[in-house]
Parts: sequence; structure tokens; C-alpha cells
Amino acid sequence: MNLLLKLGWRNIWRNKRRSIITISAVTFAVMLSIAMRGIQLGTYEVNIRHVVELFSGYLQIQTEGYQKNPSLQKSFSVTDSLRTLLESDSRIVAYTSRVVGDGLVSFRDNSQGAFILGIEPDNERRVSKLATRVASGHFLDAGDLDQIVVGYKLLENLKATLGDEVVVLAQGFDGSLGNLKFTIAGTIKTGTDALDRNAVFMTLDAAQELLVLYGRVNLVAIRLNDLPDIPDVQEPLRGRLESKKLAVLAWNEVMPDLEQGIKLDNISGILMLGILIIVVAFGITNTVLMSVTERFREFGIVLSIGMPQRRLALLVITETLIIVLIGLLAGNILAYAINSYIVSHPIEFTGEYAEMYAEYGFLPRIESTVRLSSFFNTTLSMLAISILAAVYPILKVLKLEPLKGIRHT
Repeated sequence: MNLLLKLGWRNIWRNKRRSIITISAVTFAVMLSIAMRGIQLGTYEVNIRHVVELFSGYLQIQTEGYQKNPSLQKSFSVTDSLRTLLESDSRIVAYTSRVVGDGLVSFRDNSQGAFILGIEPDNERRVSKLATRVASGHFLDAGDLDQIVVGYKLLENLKATLGDEVVVLAQGFDGSLGNLKFTIAGTIKTGTDALDRNAVFMTLDAAQELLVLYGRVNLVAIRLNDLPDIPDVQEPLRGRLESKKLAVLAWNEVMPDLEQGIKLDNISGILMLGILIIVVAFGITNTVLMSVTERFREFGIVLSIGMPQRRLALLVITETLIIVLIGLLAGNILAYAINSYIVSHPIEFTGEYAEMYAEYGFLPRIESTVRLSSFFNTTLSMLAISILAAVYPILKVLKLEPLKGIRHT
């Protein structure tokens, strides 16, 4: 084995220019692949975290079937045992109860359909960043039973201003129609059109009174330490709450559209990386094939004196692996440097680009990640495709006859 390594190392430097070009190509491809993948995954992760912390939560506890067909009838009580269960897990940072309903908000002659959200202001500040998205006025406090915060577009459509009194009309849990008068305390700008155009935020107590949901809620939103904690927290909770006919949904189950958009973009990124890897594979095939073809006479001689063809093919594999491993090592080092720099210095967008990103609820910046998976998967893929690229030249060696090799010119 040591002899094969020595011969392989010497052989790749017999044509230094060709070997350096191939190693450089592998290095560039690995560096670019890992850097692109790191940026893609890092940007996904930071935007997912931004969206779930903005309002939805990492996990939600709902009545079974509520996600597909929301209604006031699919509500439940937050019992002491449920609170104890949530507070016993150290990975759960905070949780908050919410009431969700539909209604109508009226100001003078203007009326708009409303998405009513009853929240616990103090708990909401710990679970979501909703309070940080106030566009004007102020956010709700626990005692603001007669005040609401609305989406900034809803305020414009109502032609109302801060401090005006509006009437919110809704059908309650028991089927009766109820209405309450509220003062507009502030507006919210989240970047999510449904909330900015229709949302009416009020305290949980006010929403329960309006919707006749005394002591009942539609969901509990949960904030965790980090995204990777979701499966470890979700599964035990699901098992404990299944008997109570409560479902525990992750962010991607609550917001399937966001997950589908990320998957679509992810596929396009993988396709680009695949094209890059295939181009490098052709380069490796060309290098190994040229190296083998140039040495047919040499190979014919060593075969004629008794060297097994399998051992000769193993020599070619060794040469290929040396070239590829040097490129992989150099590419990983450079990619780590690039990704580490972007992790420490995210690329921030300004001006129109920043406004466009913010309009759709995303952070106007590009981030990266140095997680092992982004390096490991790309490196394995490049190594596998490089070995496959050497198959054709190796088959040429295995089929080579000593006499034909010696006569080759």
C-alpha cells in the first residue's frame, strides 16, 4: 500500500500543469458548492427563525382538525396540568394562549372584514416579536380591555386615526352576535399582508368576552431555544396530549406555504450545485484518461513482467483519490473561511431591496452557516462523483493487453 501511495504521488506530478489545473478545479468547485450551500441554508434558517418568532411560534398546540378547518367550536381550556407540562421542559422558553376569530370592524360609514386575535400581551412579548413591529401608537398592555391594535393597512382602509373608537362585531361560540367598542391604540406592520390588512389584536379577556369563549382558547403558541429542538420537544408533547385530542404542530405544519417556497428554492440551488459537480467530474475524467492514455506503453511493460491488472487499476484509483482529496481539503478550508466571515458579517441589503424584503416579512440580509452537515454532504457528493468519473479510465486499464500497450504510440 505504501508503494502504491508513493507511485501515485509521483505520477500525479509527472505533469504538474495538468494536475494543478485539476486540483484547482476541484478546490474551486468544493469551495463554491459549500459556500453557496452554507449561504442558502443559513439564510433559510435565519428567515424561518424570524418568521416563527414574529408571530406563529416554533410549535402550536391546537385541537385536532383545527388547522384544516378553524372554528370557535374547536377550542380548549388551558389546564394547570398543561401549564405544568410546558413549564417542565427547559427547551421551552415561553408560551402564550390565543383566541382566533372572524368579525367585522366599523368606523363611521366604513366597515372591513377583520381577523380577530386575542392575545396575552405580557406572554406575547416573550413568545413573539409582534410588539416590536408597532408602526404607530403603542402595543397592548394586560389591562387594555377596551383598546385594540390593528394592521396599518386596515387603519388606512377604515379611514380612521389613532384614538378613534371603532365597533367590532363577531359571532360568538354559542352562535350569538356580539359587539364591543374599542379605541385604536396602535398599528402593526408585520410584512404579512393578511395581518397588515385584516388583523385586529385585543387582549385575551376582551376576545373571550366578545366571542363568548370564557376560559377557552384556540391555540397555544410555544417558543423554543432553537429550531433543532423542535422534533425533540414535539414528539413527547404529542404523545402526552394525544389522549386529550390536542395536536402539536411545528411551524412548517402551521405555515405550509412558507415551507413549500423554501423547498422550491432549495431544489433550484441543488440543481445548480449538481451542474457544477458534473462539470468538475468531466474535468477529472479528462485528466485521469489523459494520464492513463499517455502511459499505455509503460503499463504494457509492467503488465508483461507480471504486474496484475487489478493492482494497476488500484494505482490509477490512488492517483485519482490523491488529486480529489487535495482539492477537497483545500476547498473545505476556503469554504469554512468564507462561511465563517459571512456568519460574523452578514450581508445587509439597503434601499429598495431592503424595503422589498421587509414587505414580504423577510430579513433584508444574507447569512451563512458553518454546520457540519453543509460541509459533509457536499464533500461526500464530490468524492462520490469523482470516483465515478474515474470508472471509464480504470476500465480502459483493466482491458489493456500487454502487447497492445507496448505497441501503443
